[in-house]
Amino acid sequence: MKRGRKVKILATLGPSSSEEAMITRLHEVGADAFRINMSHADHDTMRTLIARIREVERQAARPIGILADLQGPKLRVGTFAGSRVELTAGQEFILDDNPEPGDTARVHLPHPEILQAVEPGHRLLIDDGRLQLEALRNDGRSIVCRVVAGNKISDRKGVSLPDTDLPLSALTEKDRRDLDAVLATGEVDWIALSFIQRPQDLAEVRKIARGRAALMAKVEKPQAVKRLAEIIELSDGLMVARGDLGVEMPLESVPGTQRQIIRACRQAGKPVVVATQMLESMISAPVPTRAEVSDVATAVFEGADAVMLSAESAAGQYPSEAISMMSSIASQVERDPTYNDSIEAQRTEPEPTGADAISLASRQIAETLKLSAIVTYTSSGTTGLRAARERPHVPIIALSPVVGTARRLSLVWGTHCVVSEDAHDLDDMVDRACRIAFEEQFAKSGDRVIVTAGVPLRTPGATNMLRIAYVGSDGMGAL
Repeated sequence: MKRGRKVKILATLGPSSSEEAMITRLHEVGADAFRINMSHADHDTMRTLIARIREVERQAARPIGILADLQGPKLRVGTFAGSRVELTAGQEFILDDNPEPGDTARVHLPHPEILQAVEPGHRLLIDDGRLQLEALRNDGRSIVCRVVAGNKISDRKGVSLPDTDLPLSALTEKDRRDLDAVLATGEVDWIALSFIQRPQDLAEVRKIARGRAALMAKVEKPQAVKRLAEIIELSDGLMVARGDLGVEMPLESVPGTQRQIIRACRQAGKPVVVATQMLESMISAPVPTRAEVSDVATAVFEGADAVMLSAESAAGQYPSEAISMMSSIASQVERDPTYNDSIEAQRTEPEPTGADAISLASRQIAETLKLSAIVTYTSSGTTGLRAARERPHVPIIALSPVVGTARRLSLVWGTHCVVSEDAHDLDDMVDRACRIAFEEQFAKSGDRVIVTAGVPLRTPGATNMLRIAYVGSDGMGAL
């Protein structure tokens, strides 16, 4: 299956898209990888969804990535005697360690870490920011706040603390159980970690995963934005989780932060996914708003590796239409006459490594000679990532003998992943590359492709060779 675009689409599965027939349909209309949200999926559901995705993969004969998204720490207030109360702007309101039901003066906050960490002047945002409080004083057991905006609060609403560095692990006990269950399947390619604040939050998951899945850090707190470079260095990819990010920082700051994260990831050669509310209106409508179309287009113009649908594909009324629309928007943007200029303007200098030098040279040669494709042999995925970092105008065909590598690369910009055994020698390497480019309809007889690999063959991370080859009439290569 050949896509007509370079940006990838990550689709969340849920009640609207859990059956195998619908997963097949979503893949056919454009989904390259699927997300399982562990906030809503129990272990049996998770295993069922994985089995169905793998059956779709088998039938399509194309590697499909699976991302399991851990819930992370959910901070919530307690309950009220009447389920909800009305407050007044300017009044004092207390969050404390008293487990009794709340009233118009106070409510239980069952998180001692918050009670210890919040300082005067810090903001506390309740119910996705619908109620805004400012801390006035804190004795370690109760936080006296002033109501800044909003006037309603009800049972178990979420709490966000954009100004407070909480001494909380990003991995809860539920996350640990979910992570063990996910890794035990041996079929999940990416683990997304929610609400990280610091680079150390990635260490525990990295230790548990032991290379069995790639780690995607979700940037949804201002604390993570402040330490972005360190988080990028320790992760395998990033997700711009704009929902919570838009709660914890001013909404007008989110677009610039999104651009900053995308450019930093592109410079580092790490895949970046833009997520949340991209086609939100398509949860209940068959077409998106013009603003939503522009939102998706912006992410594509910036060179994001992937764009993600959440409730639109998981619980909406039009899951396949949402995927199809996102694919159409992305394809149209990539055909726009200004697209290549936008992508080229953000290119950065290669790092002083053999893989980067070869990737730069292969892009320049492919574009100068108008070759049909760049074919790269990649065992660990590193060579595929470095090729994608260059954002070439021509497709990247990533050949890997490791199915897990091909699945992980399904989220990487511009890569068409094919599982293929390693070449036996240099002649076989060229023939195999040309034949696959021909069979996958990226090149026809008489076209030229560029082939990159490491010599000696089957040496991970040793990309040091570049060859230009003609595709023969039988699809085989000729120098």
